[in-house]
Amino acid sequence: MRLLMRITLVGPAHPWRGGIPLHTVELAHRLSAAGHVVRICSWRAQGPSRWLHTQRALLARPEAPPFPDSSYPLHWRNPLSWWWVGRRLARHSDAVVLVSYTTLQAPALRVVGARARRGARVVALCHNVLPHERHRADQWLTTRLLQVADAVLVHSAQQYATLTTLTSRPAAVAALPPHLPAGESLPRVDNRSQRGGLLFFGTVRHYKGLDVLLQALADVPQIRLSIVGDFVDGPEAVHALIDRLGLTERVTLRPGYLPADQIANVFATADASVLPYRTATASQHVALAHHHGVPVIATRVGNFPDAVRDGVGGLLCDPDDVDGLAEAIRCLYQPGQLDKLRATVRPADTETSWRHYLSVLDGLLQPTAPTSEIEGPS
Repeated sequence: MRLLMRITLVGPAHPWRGGIPLHTVELAHRLSAAGHVVRICSWRAQGPSRWLHTQRALLARPEAPPFPDSSYPLHWRNPLSWWWVGRRLARHSDAVVLVSYTTLQAPALRVVGARARRGARVVALCHNVLPHERHRADQWLTTRLLQVADAVLVHSAQQYATLTTLTSRPAAVAALPPHLPAGESLPRVDNRSQRGGLLFFGTVRHYKGLDVLLQALADVPQIRLSIVGDFVDGPEAVHALIDRLGLTERVTLRPGYLPADQIANVFATADASVLPYRTATASQHVALAHHHGVPVIATRVGNFPDAVRDGVGGLLCDPDDVDGLAEAIRCLYQPGQLDKLRATVRPADTETSWRHYLSVLDGLLQPTAPTSEIEGPS
């Protein structure tokens, strides 16, 4: 029999920015709507801004409805806050979900989880089992964190395979459901003269392969590219690469975090969104593009092949393959191909995705759930 519980989510929430805070808040709303008593216990300071770019600025306005029962007692430099939060959760929660996405927070989450586990069931929700850009301590830190969890939730079969090398804890896989910023999608732009070429959208980091895209673009004449998003290490290196490749007239940069109410305008003038990632776990960028009626060119990493079939909703190519990406761009602009791809774009079935996600998570949270019900991908 399903039990209604007091559930605390320990993770980033508004005013922290990005997809993971959006997911935390959306999850809280949906668990609450299912009848659980839900709280968010978030961070006053998430980590050093040198290594955690989301620490550098907060949102002035929420990108989605905030969750009312949210508090911000955790500080990455204050172990007393970790201990105090865990002790309180052990007394006032039936289940605690530790939202893990960076090993910078693993020591704090381990203390919170170890204390909370004295009175509550603890589930680690891993957006990234290991970071995209690795440090030699990451595996050890993650393993130590997983030791305090009763069960683990990951978002892809690939992540499950990584998880099994670090822990024998019961685990389950559920595809990451859409949790998009609250911006309205605009009508599709069908007149090519109104569109602005390709779009690279989101935080610029090495693993996302922008340098590969720029090299591929240099092999495809005339096509334009817009780069919109935060530059973790500053835009200077990208400017230099653009100049060296002779792309100054074809590439435009819009550095900085784009507010949710401006996202639709950016996608409305894009032919396609390009996701040239070297690695990925569970990205929302295919769902975001498809939400706005835009096809994608994506690499075969993470959850991209689950969201796109080559020729349906977009085109696929191999990661770190300049020639393959250039060929995909040429294919996109073959006569009639772009319109054909746009016609195959279908927004994600949000409600079905969330129902499945909550069902899997509920199986991990229930204290009476037999271990045999907690399984990896088939």
